[in-house]
Amino acid sequence: MPPTDIAVRQARPKDKVYTLSDGRGLGLCVKPGGGKSWHFRYYWSGKQKRIALGKYPEISLKEARGRREAARALVAQGTNPLKRRQQEVLVKRLAEDRLFQSVFEQWLTHRSLVLQPGRQSTLDQIQRIFRKDILPILAKRSIYEITQADLLQVLSRIEEREALTIAEKCRSWLRQLFRFAMVKVPGLDKNPARDLVVAAMPKPPVVHNPFLQIEDLQDLLQALRNYRGTQAVQMGLRLLLLTGVRTGELRQATRNQFDLTQGLWTIPAVHVKQLHAKMRKEGLTPQDVPPYLVPLSTQALGVVRQLLEAMCPAQRYLLPHRGDLRRPISESTLNQGLKTLGFDGLLTGHGIRATISTALNEFGYPNAWVAAQLSHVAPQGDQDAYNHAAHIEQRRHMMQDWADRLDLLEQGNVDAARAPARGVPEELPQWKQAESASANVVELDGGTTVTITISAGHAKNKAGLKALTPKPPTRASLLSESEQLSIYECPTNLPLSIFASLAEKPEEQILQDIRAGRLLALHLCDRGYRIPDWQLDPTKYLLTLVVLTHAEDADAWVVYQALATPTARLFDRSPLEIVTAGTILDVGGIVCESLVGQ
Repeated sequence: MPPTDIAVRQARPKDKVYTLSDGRGLGLCVKPGGGKSWHFRYYWSGKQKRIALGKYPEISLKEARGRREAARALVAQGTNPLKRRQQEVLVKRLAEDRLFQSVFEQWLTHRSLVLQPGRQSTLDQIQRIFRKDILPILAKRSIYEITQADLLQVLSRIEEREALTIAEKCRSWLRQLFRFAMVKVPGLDKNPARDLVVAAMPKPPVVHNPFLQIEDLQDLLQALRNYRGTQAVQMGLRLLLLTGVRTGELRQATRNQFDLTQGLWTIPAVHVKQLHAKMRKEGLTPQDVPPYLVPLSTQALGVVRQLLEAMCPAQRYLLPHRGDLRRPISESTLNQGLKTLGFDGLLTGHGIRATISTALNEFGYPNAWVAAQLSHVAPQGDQDAYNHAAHIEQRRHMMQDWADRLDLLEQGNVDAARAPARGVPEELPQWKQAESASANVVELDGGTTVTITISAGHAKNKAGLKALTPKPPTRASLLSESEQLSIYECPTNLPLSIFASLAEKPEEQILQDIRAGRLLALHLCDRGYRIPDWQLDPTKYLLTLVVLTHAEDADAWVVYQALATPTARLFDRSPLEIVTAGTILDVGGIVCESLVGQ
């Protein structure tokens, strides 16, 4: 007798699997664990077959009997129910593979082979934007059924909220997706996303990242010096100002990218926007594209060294995430730091690059140097357009000059910081002295190039003019030990630690400047360095730097006397007393002549 609904519902599990028969091949399989399922038994080609009809209670007794009768009809028609089931599953799977959702996933997998993952990467944007704006509308639609009108409807919703940049990206991605589908999906021979740009809403004028003019950097540098936030933000912003790298390149910086001995920062091509684009377009590997080499000024080296010394064992990146040392700072952190400093709407991390580019071009540096430093495509179709390892030594001088100008700005000397770079050679592979009848270009070790101009009166002195062309010979001090001690202990000559504190620079950087000949310092036996305090004044420091550079072999005590001693040629006043921002080069020429002529 066939079971009733009550009998099926109350069928209890036993130690072994058993079947409650309903007749005509239908049975309810009851498992020891309590699971119940319907199956249909039939004969095909002389052998008994079995096909599942669904689980109970999802499939009721009445529904199971209906499925049994359908299967019996197939058998009577000469069709194997099991084969029919397999065909239906295959058809369903193929139909699902032709849904927009499935094609999108296949295309995304293909794109992920060449796109770099990461937050705000192209791959991340595709997933996020499709998930928000496109998949909710098109996901369950067959790829064959989607028309141009459907896509225009999707894009119109994006444009209505004035997200025109996102709409532009979606048009491009949809065009790529359907081109992919035309190859992968049989029978799809039309790209409905082909001409969507014709109906695109026009975009408003481009608003570039805000940036500062050089005279406005003074406020930023002074605010940055007093910043009370994290070291990662303060040092990160300072490093952006000193190098001009992109914020993404700085965020991905690791210890092994820095060579402190050579003063170089090597950024892998995969982290550089321009180089990564070249790799994608031309199918190149990282080994095929030279890295982005960034020469580091003395000031930049000081920042990097400070950050490296502060790194923890678990820390991977130079600028760590506050909550996870294994991750870099987030993309918004540096921009948020600028907002905290009071520059919201006035400057962004990327806008710092525009600030540097504008300033360096105004100073007269060649476009090729600036483009290489900022990892831009070189102008005029240069065959090495993506070789950002070019002009290393020229860029090293240029960025040292830029760093020195930032120091001047921070000290409030805007006029000196804005002075154009002089004697910049565009064609020579190295910086060299350029000679003329009345002027000599002097290369400063710190990266600054100045022109010492000889006045008409001085030019008449052929010996003096000739003496300015070669470096003056080494000349030892004629001071006695007691005279040296008296000068050394003068209150205006400061111990290194005090001078570094007043200059607001690390002691190590001061030492480097002394050893490189960028800072005048007196040394007496084992008493350590004493540094004349006049070098805290930007104008007097530049005068000292001109003399040190030209007279690099002269004894420090001799240079000290030449700068501090009154002379008849300066109306019985010392060079330090008479020098002004406009007479640095003339006074420096007189001091250099005196060093050779004595």
